[in-house]
Amino acid sequence: MNGSLRGIGMTSRRTRERMIERLREQGIRDERVLAAIGSVPRHIFVEEALASRAYEDTALPLGFQQTISQPYVVARMIELLLDGPTSRTLGKTLEIGAGCGYQAAVLGMLTRELFAVERIEPLLARARKHLAELRLTHVRLKHADGNWGLPEAAPFDTIIVAAAAARAPQALLEQLTPTGRLILPLGNSGSAEQILSLFERRADGKGFSETRFDTVRFVPLVAGVE
Repeated sequence: MNGSLRGIGMTSRRTRERMIERLREQGIRDERVLAAIGSVPRHIFVEEALASRAYEDTALPLGFQQTISQPYVVARMIELLLDGPTSRTLGKTLEIGAGCGYQAAVLGMLTRELFAVERIEPLLARARKHLAELRLTHVRLKHADGNWGLPEAAPFDTIIVAAAAARAPQALLEQLTPTGRLILPLGNSGSAEQILSLFERRADGKGFSETRFDTVRFVPLVAGVE
């Protein structure tokens, strides 16, 4: 295994195990989610100077005014998507805002059909590199504006958005399967906090239910590509 993946000290497996215990203490219960997060070496997704902080429960800067989400928020969003009947899986999934690829790596441990879009091309290049290093070759990445989803690959069973919007983009809602789920932070771009919100498409495909959960802080969902 590549040395950067093995890691020592702050990047060791023991450090990751401590992070998982903290997530349990914070209320994360889905063992599938905990196992996926525990198997992803978060330190390879951050700058080398920040590697010693990789397993803290905090967001870290990526450059380009973007951040890598804190582990608890990643776990919470995915757990909410999975919540429901024990037979529920993520199914065919779309991630909006792949960033450096960390959340995509966790999602990739939980589904064999994952699409992810990122609007900032240098970040997308990092995501490709990291996911290739982890041999997650089934994750399909695209440089695109996430507001429009990925119509050529729709519909999706689950959609996860790693940026805050004032309202759920209609294009994303329309790309859900019947009973499909979309999770995103809702809040105006100028607000300091947003509300984690889950939308579920009704079985007849007509209309959506909405459930609101935790207060979170995310960068805004921006239109266009760079």
